[in-house]
Amino acid sequence: MDGLSLALDAAVGEGTIAVIRDGALLAERRVTMRSEREERFLPAVIAALADAGVEPAALTRIVCGAGPGSFTSLRVVGAAAKGFAQGLDRPLFAVPSLALIVAADPRTAQGGRWLATLDAMRGDRYLALVTVAGDGQLERVESLGLAPAGEVAARAEALVASPIGPDAELQAAPHARGLLRAGALTLAAGPVDLAAWEPVYGRLAEAQVKWEAAHGRLLL
Repeated sequence: MDGLSLALDAAVGEGTIAVIRDGALLAERRVTMRSEREERFLPAVIAALADAGVEPAALTRIVCGAGPGSFTSLRVVGAAAKGFAQGLDRPLFAVPSLALIVAADPRTAQGGRWLATLDAMRGDRYLALVTVAGDGQLERVESLGLAPAGEVAARAEALVASPIGPDAELQAAPHARGLLRAGALTLAAGPVDLAAWEPVYGRLAEAQVKWEAAHGRLLL
């Protein structure tokens, strides 16, 4: 992936940031998303850019983890990504956060088929089948939607894939640095429509579900 990329993800309770130039990682950061007193994610992004020694205006593109995952965290990171893209007049690309689980973990670099999984609450898991080429680059990402947590092992066996995720046998979490191995796939998908794009939340926030149930209509 040529140029200078700012990659962001927050599918889980921890946000991740990576600054990548021409296929090399210049800087990365992790930040706890939830805080009652301060906004932590945007300052961490600015700090990562400073660590890399680059100005925001030098960025070629913004890449955002597209979920599914934590509703609140994804809204924060999605807003930050769109803000940078709009403010700098740069294209915004989206990469599935489940793909970043596989792409960020060096143990998957030998290639193969991986069943990426994240907690979807209510006893379910988000699933995606991720195929990795022999050179370590991601070849394909297929979203499989939701499945009961108890069925993940059977689904993995049927797909001839190894489960990977925060609570899987191979424990790993999504990280923005996964763009190093997901860059070609991400660019091939093309930039998103900045005005219309939102992360794939997977499920509505619990507060919204309760509000809609109480009022008998959608919260728009």
